[in-house]
Amino acid sequence: MTDTRADRTKLRFRGWGGVAGMAAACAVTAAVTLLPLSHSGDAQLSGQGTGTATPVKADTCTTPEASLRPSAADGPNIAAIRERGKLVVGVDQNSYRWGYRNPASGALEGFDIDLAHAIAEDILGSRDAVIFRAIPTNQRIPALNNGTVDIVVRTMTINCARIKQVAFSTAYFQAGQQVLASKGSAITGFDESLKGKRVCSAEGSTAYEALEKNSFGAVFKDPHDEQPTDEDVLTVPNQLDCLVRLQEGLVDAVVTDNALAAGQAAQDPAVELKGGKPFTTEYYGVATKLGKDDVVRRVNRVLDTYRRGPWTDAYNKWLAADLPGIAGPPAPKYRG
Repeated sequence: MTDTRADRTKLRFRGWGGVAGMAAACAVTAAVTLLPLSHSGDAQLSGQGTGTATPVKADTCTTPEASLRPSAADGPNIAAIRERGKLVVGVDQNSYRWGYRNPASGALEGFDIDLAHAIAEDILGSRDAVIFRAIPTNQRIPALNNGTVDIVVRTMTINCARIKQVAFSTAYFQAGQQVLASKGSAITGFDESLKGKRVCSAEGSTAYEALEKNSFGAVFKDPHDEQPTDEDVLTVPNQLDCLVRLQEGLVDAVVTDNALAAGQAAQDPAVELKGGKPFTTEYYGVATKLGKDDVVRRVNRVLDTYRRGPWTDAYNKWLAADLPGIAGPPAPKYRG
């Protein structure tokens, strides 16, 4: 019998149910509602865009992770969330340890999910007053700007380009880009060993931007990168798709955040992080639409409390085993 690519892929899936287990879990209905990403014609959330914030210019940007000072004051956007009675949060459902479906319970779990629950509890008085909407990597900013979600809590890196498009909280996690490849691979990291290798990254990710700046001769662009399609192999909508392509043998390596790659290595013992340490320093923030100053300030207030205990509890629960050695969250930076 001919050995198909699908058959070979099944043999590669290891660890926590593998990617196949995660995909099956995603089909289970959770206790918390998971809604599809809205299209531009769908109804938008009330109160979106109310505020006076001015986007930070990228050409003068030196500290993109500096955010507005925390405040418990209610504003029009917080009032709209309270009137609705639910906080709508854009999350991942495929990133092990960050935002993923537990195959046993069907519930969304992970470090980002815990933080989203904490924000909902502060604003609405209940951790369960939240609607999760699964959004791919390349739809995080559109989902905010078209009113599909109130906030995004999805391993989203704060950088100078993005702060012109959306507003961020202070940083809640420090990560960095790293290479993921098979244990037997000759690839040694983000270096000349990538020359001629097929490297996968997520569309709209900082990993793709890093490869654009210096690919070390790697092949990382699909023919349709200007208008990505489902047939693309190297540039994909969701970062987990890169792991699947690595397992299928369609690519030689993946470039992504070390925080995500560590979870993927935990799922599949056949792959590992290369290069010893990340080659960038990046900070994750909670994102919302530009102009929603009251939401930014309220999230920053939540993060002030979260850093003093709950953050460490969440880190120990979800990340310490696969991403050890992190002493604590990054200190907040404020502007103005």
